[in-house]
Amino acid sequence: MSTRQLLEIVLSSGRSGSGPATWGQRAIWDAVRRLAPADAPRYNITTAAPLDPGLPLPVILGALEHLLHLHDSLHTRLLPGEDGELRQIVDPEGTLVVEVWSAAGADDPAGLGARLHGELAARPFDTAAQWPIRVGVVTADGLARHISLVLSHTAVDGSGMNRLVADLTALSLGHSRDELAGLRQPAQQPLEEAEFQSSERGVRRDTGARKQFVRKLRLGPPRLFPPTATAGLTATDPTTAGPAAGAPAPFPNAVLRSPALPRAVEQVAATHRVSTSSVLLAAAAAMTAELAGRTEAVLNVVVNNRFLPELTNAVSVVAGDGLFHLPDATAEFGDVVRRTHAAAIGTYRHAYYDKLALAADIERLAAEGTEPADRSCVFNDTRELIPADTDPAGTDPADTDPGDDRTTLTWPVEFEPRPGLTYALDALQSPAALSLAMTADPSVLPRPAMERFLYGIEELILTEASAAAAAASTATAAGTTAGTTAGAATRA
Repeated sequence: MSTRQLLEIVLSSGRSGSGPATWGQRAIWDAVRRLAPADAPRYNITTAAPLDPGLPLPVILGALEHLLHLHDSLHTRLLPGEDGELRQIVDPEGTLVVEVWSAAGADDPAGLGARLHGELAARPFDTAAQWPIRVGVVTADGLARHISLVLSHTAVDGSGMNRLVADLTALSLGHSRDELAGLRQPAQQPLEEAEFQSSERGVRRDTGARKQFVRKLRLGPPRLFPPTATAGLTATDPTTAGPAAGAPAPFPNAVLRSPALPRAVEQVAATHRVSTSSVLLAAAAAMTAELAGRTEAVLNVVVNNRFLPELTNAVSVVAGDGLFHLPDATAEFGDVVRRTHAAAIGTYRHAYYDKLALAADIERLAAEGTEPADRSCVFNDTRELIPADTDPAGTDPADTDPGDDRTTLTWPVEFEPRPGLTYALDALQSPAALSLAMTADPSVLPRPAMERFLYGIEELILTEASAAAAAASTATAAGTTAGTTAGAATRA
C-alpha cells in the first residue's frame, strides 16, 4: 500500500516587496472571486507528467527551491489593501509543501500520479494566505517517478506554465539558477510589470488598447443569440426528482475529440498562409454566426500577450481578452479564414489593458445610451499549454485509443451556471488528436445545438483541407503534364 508524507522546501532569501497588482493578476482574481467555490478550481493552471527513468527525490526538491528564487510569482500573495485596491506581496521567506506518495508493491506510479494530480487540482487557492503553487511527487524504488504542478491562475497563464516546466526541467538536469536567469532575459517579475503598467509607456498602451476595444463594442450587436424556447431553465432537485423552482440549469460541457483535425488545421493554415489559431477562430466565428442566425460574429478571445519583449519569458499571468468582430462570417470559408487572420492581428495587439478601466469605459457607454456588443462567447486556444496525463489507464472515453481515427463526442461534466456566458470554447491538444471543449448556457444553446456547433467546426475545417489537398494535387499533376509535354517537344 502506498504511503504519504509532506516535505517542506524552505525559501529563506528570496526577493521581497509589495505593490499594486498587475492587470492580469487583478483580472483573474476578480473572475475567480465571482465563481461558486466548487467551480473556482477550474481556473487552476495544471500539468503533470511521468519522470522516466526517474530522478532522485533530493534533485527534484533542490530544483523546486531554485525555481522559487527564479520566479517571484511563485511566492506572491494577493490581498486587498486598506483602500480596497488589490496588492501583491512578495514574501522573502516561507515554505513550499510537497506532497509525496510512495508506491509500494504492485502500485502503478502513473496511476498514483493521476490520482494525486486530481486531488491537488481540485482544491481552490486562498491567494491571501497561501503561495499560489502546489506540488505532488510519486516515488517508486527510491526515485521520483511522477510529478504534478498545480498553480493558481493569478500566478501564471498557459505560456507562463510552459516556461516554468522548461525551467524546472533544466534545473533538474543540472543547469544553475544563475545560468537560467541570464538566458531568460528579458523577463519582468510581477512587481516590475506593475511598475511598467503605471509608466508613461504603459499608460499609452492601456489607453490605446481600450480605445480599440470600445470601438468594437460600438460596432457589434448587443445580443448574438436569442434564447431558445426548448431549453430547460430549471435544475433538477435531487430530493424530489423534480425541478428546483427558480434554479438555473447547470451548464453542460461537451468534448469533441477529432484525430483528423490537427493535420487538417495545419493544411488549411498552410494553404491560406495564416496561423493555425486563425483557422480555429474562423471556424468558431462561422458556426457562431450560423447558429445565431446572423452574418456577423463577436467573440471574446483569450490572448497570450508575450509579444512585448519584457514579457517574453515572464512566468506570470499576462494573457488578456481581446474583442474579435468579424462581419460576413458566413461567407465562403477560405475567405473567412483569411479575413479572420487579418482581424485577429489587431485583436491580439490590443489585448493588454487595465480591465477595471475598461469596465468604467463600458459604464460610460451605457450612460450615453449605447448598448455594447455581446461579449458572452469566449474562445481560448490552449494548445500551447502542456497537457497533463490524468488518465494513464485510458479509462476516459474522450481519450480513446491513439490508433482510433474516429471522432467522438462526450459529455464529461456539468458546471455551475455562469452569469453573462453564452459559451466558452477551448481548443486542447493531445498527441493523437485535437479536442474542442465547450461549456454553454442551455437556455441559449441546448445540447443538440452544442453538438451541431462542434461537429460544424470539424466539418468546415476538414472540407476546406480536402479542397486544398485536391487543388494541390491538381496543380502538381498539371505541372508534371506540362513538363512531360515540354520534354516531348524538345525531343521532337
